[in-house]
Amino acid sequence: MKKSIIAAGVLAFAAIGAGAQNLNGAGATFPYPIYSKWFSEYNQQHPSVKINYQSIGSGGGIRQVSDGIVDFGASDVTMTDEQLAQAKVKVMAIPTVLGAVVPVYNLPGVNKDLNFSGDVIADIYLGKITKWNDGRIAKDNPGVSLPDKAILPVYRSEGSGTTFIFTDYLSKVSPDWLSKVGRNASVKWPTGIGQKGNEGVAGMVRQSPNSFGYVELIYALQNKMSFGSVKNASGKFVKASTDGVTAAAASAAKSMPADYRVSITNAQGAASYPISSFTWLLVPIHSTDAAKTKALKDFLNWMLDRGEPEASALSYASLPKQVQDMVRKTVAQIK
Repeated sequence: MKKSIIAAGVLAFAAIGAGAQNLNGAGATFPYPIYSKWFSEYNQQHPSVKINYQSIGSGGGIRQVSDGIVDFGASDVTMTDEQLAQAKVKVMAIPTVLGAVVPVYNLPGVNKDLNFSGDVIADIYLGKITKWNDGRIAKDNPGVSLPDKAILPVYRSEGSGTTFIFTDYLSKVSPDWLSKVGRNASVKWPTGIGQKGNEGVAGMVRQSPNSFGYVELIYALQNKMSFGSVKNASGKFVKASTDGVTAAAASAAKSMPADYRVSITNAQGAASYPISSFTWLLVPIHSTDAAKTKALKDFLNWMLDRGEPEASALSYASLPKQVQDMVRKTVAQIK
């Protein structure tokens, strides 16, 4: 009898082990705070599925999923036609949430939130505006006593979706930036110092007086950093918020392309925050591992049902309903 109980226990343990799945992903740091929360919660509710995620930057996520190294990637920039054609593993981009990139700064003695026009931000990184008391910064911030100190620009050193979002915006508002630097996940910065990850940029700005950088909104909030309002396409200075990101996404949601490749930086509308973006999971269209495919599809449906309502708590905006409905149909097509 005792042997029978032990044997039954061994068989039950084996059955649990056989159903267990480890999903490995890598990519963007921009959505890492909410992905970390989602993957942990999903595991608690589905103990047989563990989702491991390395926040290595969008460029790394695209490379690793394209080479079949990970089960899924993550990026804040959708793959180009060339990248899609060259990928060893064919993938589709699935939007998950929306977020904002904010200009952060460390300016001792200045306690008021600052305003920044897009062309001013571009010229800081172009090396054309080098002092905090430059007349163009002062013009956007009347009544603020700005110091006669050199600006230390900080940027992402690795291929980064956050950089793509930031440079995509700058390319729309500054012809000089577009012609000299352009939009990309990795660009040749004319001036400044590079740091790895949103974490690295946030850390460098926090410890460096008179510095200026760009990070995803949640990193600024978690680190209690000063971040400025940015002039939008309607000429309004708007501070990043989920409402501002949602407003920016409103027009795109009505005409979302089937492949979800869309830019919402510098969106129209008085309430729109101008450095906003969707972020995407990069999921293989066909997989040789049916069990992993099922686990990933189950997670994506859980994300739509349970995860999206949690977005605002971490300063992300949830997908508009029209886009959620599209994503459900896309997930059903994964084989």
